[in-house]
Amino acid sequence: MATEKDVIAPFPQESHDHGHCVEEALDAAEQKCRDEGVRLTPLRRRVLELVWSSHGPVGAYDILEMLRGERAGAAPPTVYRALDFLRDHDLIHRIESLNAFVGCGDPARHHGGQFLICTDCGAVAELDDPDIAGTVARRAGALGFRVERQTIEVSGRCGPCMARES
Repeated sequence: MATEKDVIAPFPQESHDHGHCVEEALDAAEQKCRDEGVRLTPLRRRVLELVWSSHGPVGAYDILEMLRGERAGAAPPTVYRALDFLRDHDLIHRIESLNAFVGCGDPARHHGGQFLICTDCGAVAELDDPDIAGTVARRAGALGFRVERQTIEVSGRCGPCMARES
């Protein structure tokens, strides 16, 4: 049974202090990189900040366009290398169905996660429910398949969007 602790990053509420949220994510990323002995370069940090710029998925070319406003020489390989680094170090997740990225709500530990994607506003909530992950792994194992990485994407409507409808 899923619990509150399984919710890594809920849908943001109206009272959400997004600036504080982004700063916490950047601080956690810097700490994780120090702990792992890798460099969070200024460019990687800026790409992470742009990924966290909203609670919705952001595409690589959207990031590139934002960077070009700041760095004339920004090119796709630069952005993709930064995104690969951030993903390899569990600082972001890729939302495959949208070919986009979201910040990881708990970079301190490696996890797959389940993502709830609002089709109205684009916000994403991140879960890490071990019951769901365990069920998928067990069912896959019964078919002779070993799960190496697991990401589940669920599309629907978030509470705030449904509330606006009423």
